[in-house]
Amino acid sequence: MNIAAMLTPERVRYQAHATSKKRSLELLAELLGDTDGERGTRSVFESLIGRERLGSTGLGRGVALPHARLAGLESPVAALVNLHEGVNFDAIDRQPVDLLFALLVPEHSTDEHLRILAALAEMFSDPDFCQHLRTAGSDQALYEQVCQRLADGATV
Repeated sequence: MNIAAMLTPERVRYQAHATSKKRSLELLAELLGDTDGERGTRSVFESLIGRERLGSTGLGRGVALPHARLAGLESPVAALVNLHEGVNFDAIDRQPVDLLFALLVPEHSTDEHLRILAALAEMFSDPDFCQHLRTAGSDQALYEQVCQRLADGATV
């Protein structure tokens, strides 16, 4: 699956404001949820927070990959947020997180879920790429930066 197909411009925010891990997950849930009830904001938030209770998805160097499986979801969806200021995310290096790439996958997608996470972890381990995201300048530029990187080969 092409990771870029999971992300839309409407689910990308540059310089968003969140004051805590909980608030950043609520913001991601708002971006990932929909209004027709298929994947409501509340169920998305509960899935993300439930996964965080198992262990932080903070990778270090200011990056987190919140993710969860969601019943009723037909295909993976993603959201990307660059926070105005980093928040405590219980990351492995104890540094604040300001780049969050959230992923929701269908409940039954175990192998695909792991392949996508591995590709994302590799992509976000590049400090130059992360710096470009931090200085993108707008929602659209942030989206385009990620799509360009994904076009360069981050598929599963």
